[in-house]
Amino acid sequence: MLTMIPSTRFLRPLAGLSALILTCLAAAQQAAPTPAPAPAPAAPPSATPVYAAMTTSKGTIYLELDAAKAPISVENFVTYAKEGFYSGTVFHRVIKGFMIQGGGHGTDMKLKPTRAPIQNEWNNGLKNSRGTISMARTNAPNSATSQFFINTVDNAMLDQPRGGAAYAVFGKVVRGMDVVDAIADTPTGRSEGMADVPKTQVVIEKVEILPGPPAADAPTLKPGAAAAAPSQTAPNTPATPAPKAP
Repeated sequence: MLTMIPSTRFLRPLAGLSALILTCLAAAQQAAPTPAPAPAPAAPPSATPVYAAMTTSKGTIYLELDAAKAPISVENFVTYAKEGFYSGTVFHRVIKGFMIQGGGHGTDMKLKPTRAPIQNEWNNGLKNSRGTISMARTNAPNSATSQFFINTVDNAMLDQPRGGAAYAVFGKVVRGMDVVDAIADTPTGRSEGMADVPKTQVVIEKVEILPGPPAADAPTLKPGAAAAAPSQTAPNTPATPAPKAP
């Protein structure tokens, strides 16, 4: 049997064509632009502080709320404020040298109906130092609703977990501690079965969310509302300080 061998006169053109194709492919590969790397994902925006003005019958307290470290508590407080919930509530529990608590009882000393309780954010690094605002609750860790308290001294014991949690700080007073001290200096007694109730009601007239920090000369203490000298040490306090409700 004869084997047909292609003539070299046909192979030479094919070899030249193959070389030309490879050259064109290499050139095209070099000319193709290198894809740009995918952009890095944008960093989430950092939560900015929320500012609020709490107008009371003693004067105005200005708050800076830490939305970065206590987002749940801040959103909860802002929601109640925007709904007008705090208007007409009172500071119903005042213990000089400890704290002032309000945001749940009306002027008739009856509890107002609230939203569902929120998660306790006690482990956020914020401490119950003088001038901070924290969520009040019952012995149950996740029972806070509308009530809050403002520390009038450094209350380190409130940072120690009991029953699985401590008390969640969510902001601080940036102006108006003279008002806080004046409220703390109010004489107290018993009312509606509760102790430490101011004999002269201290009413929260409104809580407004501000567009930014308060002015350096923003009004605070009302005329005739005497401020107390701030206490420096906390006295012995109940095992369950600042509960949401008695």
